Amino acid sequence: MREVFEAGETCPGEFFRDVIEPLGDSFDPAQAAAYEQLMQAWIPPHVTAAPVIPARVETVYVLSRVTLGADIKIVSPMLAAMKERFPAARVVFVANRKSAELFEADPRIAHLNAEYPRSGPVSRRVAFAEELRSMLSDENAIVLDPDSRMTQLGLIPVCPPERCFHFPSRTVGGEGGDNLTDLVRGWLRSTFGVDASAYIAPRMEPLPGSGTRAAVSFGVGENEAKRVGGDFEARVIETLGLFFDTVWVDRGVGGEEARRVTAAVEESLLADRVRFWEGGFAGFASIISQSDQYVGYDSAGQHAAAAAGVPVISIFAGAPWERFRQRWKAAGPGQISCIVADGMSSEEVLDEFVTCMPVG
Repeated sequence: MREVFEAGETCPGEFFRDVIEPLGDSFDPAQAAAYEQLMQAWIPPHVTAAPVIPARVETVYVLSRVTLGADIKIVSPMLAAMKERFPAARVVFVANRKSAELFEADPRIAHLNAEYPRSGPVSRRVAFAEELRSMLSDENAIVLDPDSRMTQLGLIPVCPPERCFHFPSRTVGGEGGDNLTDLVRGWLRSTFGVDASAYIAPRMEPLPGSGTRAAVSFGVGENEAKRVGGDFEARVIETLGLFFDTVWVDRGVGGEEARRVTAAVEESLLADRVRFWEGGFAGFASIISQSDQYVGYDSAGQHAAAAAGVPVISIFAGAPWERFRQRWKAAGPGQISCIVADGMSSEEVLDEFVTCMPVG
C-alpha cells in the first residue's frame, strides 16, 4: 500500500488518469472491487447499514458527480424524483457553480456550493469529504450519493449510513449492456417508488432570428481519441448549413478547442450561417434545448440534448471499453443516432453522419 499512497500523493494526475479512472470506466464489478482495495491506502473500511427512508424528511441533499454530462444523465433524474417523492422537502443540489447553473431556472432546486478539488493529492480530495460531512449535518435530512467523486465513489460516509442512499453506478447492471439512463431510473423506482427522467433547467438564453437551428459541440475535454481527424468538422458544419437556417457552434471559454472550431467554421463553405456561443456550458445547454438538432462528440452536450428531447447525432470514438459506450451513450425521448467511429476513416464517418440527417 505504501507504493499506492506515494503515487496518489506525489503524482495524483497520473494516478487518477492511468489507474483509478480505468477501473471505474470498465463497469466491471471485479475492477470496482480493485478500486476499493486501492483506496484503502487513504480510506479505511467503515461500518455500513442499509438506508431507510425516515418518516420525516425535511431536506434531501443530492451530490454532484462533478462532471457536467454525468450531472445531467445520472443526477438530474434523482433531482426530479426527489421533487416528486418529497414535495414538501427542500431538494438541495450539492455542486459547483457550473453544474448548479444547469438547474438555475428550477425553483424547487436549491444549491449548496461545493467545489470539489479536481487536482492535488488524494489526501486533499479525501479531506474534502470530511468537510462535506459538516455541511450535511441537518436533522431530518437524507443524502443521495450517485457514486460521486466527492465521496470517492461512495467510499467515504458524509452522513449516518442509514440516511445515505448510494447509487452504485459502476456495478449496477452487472455485465449487461444497459444504459445508465435506464439503470438510474430503475434504481429510483426500486428505492423510492418513483420514476423520473433526465432534465435540464438552465436560465433561458434569448436567441436572435427565427427558422431552424442546429447546435454543435466539437469539445473533447482534452481527449483527442474522441476526435475525427481531417476536415471532418468543417464538412459537418457545411452539411448542417444545408439543412438548418442557423448553426450554433460552441466555442466555450477559449483555448485550443476554441481555435480549432473557429478554424473549422472558417474552412466550411457555409460560415455565414454560423453563430458562436462563447461562455459557460449552461448557456449553451439552453441553446441546445431551443434547437432542432444537436451534433457532437461524446460529451455533455449530447446528454443535454437527450434530456431536452432534441434529436442527437453523437460521434462516439475512443471508448476505453465497449460497456463504457453502452453505459454512456445518449438516451432520451428524442431521436438518438450514435455513430461508433472507432476504426473508421473521416470520410466513412461523414457518410454515416449524412445518413442520420433529417429527410425533407
